[in-house]
Amino acid sequence: MPAPRTPVRSAARPATRPVVDAREAQALREAMALRQLAAARPDLTPAQLAAARAALAAKAGTRPAGKRPAGKRPTAKRHTTERSPARTGAAATERAGSRWSSRLGVVALGTLLVPALITVVLPGTTTPSGGPLDVTALALTARSSLLEAADGYRALEQTAAHRRDQLAEARAAEQSARDAVDSVQQVVGTGAADLYRATPTARYPVPSLDASFAAGALAQELAADADQAREASVVRAERSAAALADAEARVDRAEAVAADAEQELATALERMRAEVDDLSTEVTGRLASLGTIPAAGQQQERNQRAVARWQGYLAQLTGAGVEPPAAADIVDPTDLPAGLSPALDADGNPVPGVAWAVSGSSPVTVLPSETVAAVSNALSQLGKPFVAGSTGPETYDCGGFTAASWLLGGYALPATPQQQWATGTAVPLDGLEMGDLVFSPGGQDVGIYLGDGDVLGASAATYQVGIRSVAAGSTAVRVPVAATGTPNAALPAGGPTGPCGAPLATPGGNSPRWGGWDNGEIPTEALCRLGVYRHALRCDAAAGYAAMGEAYEAEFGTGLCITDSYRSLASQVDAFSRKPALAAVPGTSNHGWALAVDLCGGIHRSGSEQWRWMTANAGRFGFVQPDWAAPGGEKPEPWHWEFGYIS
Repeated sequence: MPAPRTPVRSAARPATRPVVDAREAQALREAMALRQLAAARPDLTPAQLAAARAALAAKAGTRPAGKRPAGKRPTAKRHTTERSPARTGAAATERAGSRWSSRLGVVALGTLLVPALITVVLPGTTTPSGGPLDVTALALTARSSLLEAADGYRALEQTAAHRRDQLAEARAAEQSARDAVDSVQQVVGTGAADLYRATPTARYPVPSLDASFAAGALAQELAADADQAREASVVRAERSAAALADAEARVDRAEAVAADAEQELATALERMRAEVDDLSTEVTGRLASLGTIPAAGQQQERNQRAVARWQGYLAQLTGAGVEPPAAADIVDPTDLPAGLSPALDADGNPVPGVAWAVSGSSPVTVLPSETVAAVSNALSQLGKPFVAGSTGPETYDCGGFTAASWLLGGYALPATPQQQWATGTAVPLDGLEMGDLVFSPGGQDVGIYLGDGDVLGASAATYQVGIRSVAAGSTAVRVPVAATGTPNAALPAGGPTGPCGAPLATPGGNSPRWGGWDNGEIPTEALCRLGVYRHALRCDAAAGYAAMGEAYEAEFGTGLCITDSYRSLASQVDAFSRKPALAAVPGTSNHGWALAVDLCGGIHRSGSEQWRWMTANAGRFGFVQPDWAAPGGEKPEPWHWEFGYIS
């Protein structure tokens, strides 16, 4: 996930903005939605626009009176958010420019309503691009809105982190000032006590002087020096006390600003949860299949089965007239929304965070709307590449994937499996529910439980987001459930795999096969671009190549020159037909694993300065030149470099 961008605020922008009341916000929403509608359909008549305005008012208002879907409470009860009082001064200036969430709420509502409005006004019409306006359009706009809100949250998170750092610095300065006050006060107090207890002779510390001589001029001068020293200590004590008071005031201001930043984070998450709570099961079901990347062979079949099973579950809820409730609405098993009953475990105890409804004559588990959104968004990322340390939306590692998925459900999780385990509410393996976080033995890998023993995660073993089985000895936590207050037991430091399921290194040569694909049949969507023409590599190799390119450019003032990278089976066939004496037999090329590059710009000449730099430095970035390609090798190709030994 690219780093969040914080908007640059103009110096000329006023420190405060007028507060928009509910009526003005509604008018703004209507204006924006109608403006988008008019742009999409310039042929609409005034009567049709008037109908659109009426439809917009109906959709943006409260639910119609009458029977509500099972699982829903009245809107007014669920989506109330407390706001902190307005502040003045510097703290208010800090907060004035952070109204992104209000703007996003308006834009998101307009984005979600326009396709629905066109459908209401002109049933059977199409989008400007000619495609049908249906649930898919709503799912696409919903995901776009949630992603935008997530970006806004991450920007706020950066601000909050900065405020926390400032608070920590202020508290450290306060402690230093307090220590200085204590030190000076001790000196003053000790001096005063010594002076009080001292004899006349001791007050004039000159061995050869007696008390009668102390009445003389020299004694008076010594006394003056002592008084001056005491006065200096008192002045230092007063200055230290003033510095402490200033430091305490800075801490108070920093605490207020930090508290406001935390409140903005909480408000942003609450708004995201309210947004996903308004999505229908039809929309979230369609969202689950958007944007997936094909996997190889049996993995693709398994991925598709998981998506179909999830969509079938949501369709069952739709058929039963059940809309997933907000997590806050099913906390108390004795006070559940209409149509729901407590879910019970094998011992008859309520299961936290879920409820039951009736579909036909059978019970069906009802998950919170936040869980439904998190799982659907997670499934839509199937096949995306694995890259260590990334959090989406194009590449993920295991902890980044679960954190990104749950953020789109309105819950902020830390980035690593170990932190997620520590902050979640532990649940037993025999009580797993869909959406729970499952940790592999050792706790270095984490994924989202999908039911039927399936876990969805970003795996370092397959270099992509995919479905795997729950491993024996795994542990789990549930996200939208309040912590019990008892810390979870620490996870073991290691396990049978490396971070995010990476296989442990084994002696001897390793197969270059990864992801289940055959040579040359890796989909380009599973690779990462190098930024030059169409060149691409496996994502970890691409990251190493980018770092190597930066070091190379720092040395030579120009970037790496590349002529070949991933070579599909079709391009291998083409190369072999043109250069049968040089090209590998199709299906056997090292380039077919997306782990090899051919370089130019001097590197292609053995002994050149650029080639010598590569031999000395490429290993730092994971690239090596195999023996057969080195000078004196079986088939010297000084331009050929591989990410690890694959040949």
